[in-house]
This record gives sequence, structure tokens and C-alpha cells, in this order.
Amino acid sequence: MITVRAKSLAGGVAILVLGSGRSLHAQIEVGTWVRQGTASMPGMMMTVEACCNGGRRLVYHVVIDKTETLLTVESRVDGSEAPVLMNRKPSGETMAIKRVDDHHTSAVLKMNGTLFATAKATLSADGRTLTVINDYSSSVGGQPVGKYTEVWVRK
Repeated sequence: MITVRAKSLAGGVAILVLGSGRSLHAQIEVGTWVRQGTASMPGMMMTVEACCNGGRRLVYHVVIDKTETLLTVESRVDGSEAPVLMNRKPSGETMAIKRVDDHHTSAVLKMNGTLFATAKATLSADGRTLTVINDYSSSVGGQPVGKYTEVWVRK
């Protein structure tokens, strides 16, 4: 159950790879981000690093039953699928993240090859807040079908 819950937390959470590493403005998303918690979805931390020839490495720090789990994805930000690793092991989930422009990305999320969600992210003009709208088309790990909004703040 813990594995499934952690996987569903990775699905759609901040697709914060808005830059391509080509300019200072594009580097604005690199750093540490904190997701604002709600009653049904606790807070979470994410670090974003440059990697992958202009892409991004996203590392989600998720605490489940008092144990930290790391979910990692390395994306080229070109719409190609990248595996989501859970504690450095394949989870069966992939994210295909694509940069739309300097302030917008979109992503397609799959579990074992089957689409379960899409996500659209918008970075605020000041680069301090990221709003992600997740649209779950099927339930993965207990996540109900429907649209959910997440707000991430730069630490």
C-alpha cells in the first residue's frame, strides 16, 4: 500500500521543469519547492536540478508512515517519457514533460504504460509560485478521478 500511495503522489505533482537551461531566466525554477498542504493532501518538498543536457531532475521528498521516500524523474523536457524511480528503483510510472513556454509546461503520466493523468503547470510572473492542475482520468493508488490543483512555493 505504501508503494502505491507514493506512486500516486508522484503523478502530476509539480512538473516544474519550465526552463531549458539556456538563459538566466530559464534557471528560475531550479531550487527547492514546497507544496502547500491540504486536509486530503499533506505538504511535500521537491528539489529541482539541471541535468540531462538541458533537462531537469525532480526529486520529491515524500513522508509516508514516518518514512521518507524519494521519487526521482530525469526529464529532457521535450515530451519524451522518463521513468519515475522510487528510492532509485523503477516504479512503473513515467512522466512525459514538455515545455510550452517560459512559464508553462504540460505532462502526460502513465502507470505500466497506461495513461492515468495529465497535468498543466503555470509559473507565476515573479517565479515564486507554481500552480499545477492535475487531471486524473483513472484512479491510481487511491487517487480519485477528477481535477486537482496544487500550489508550490519556492523556498
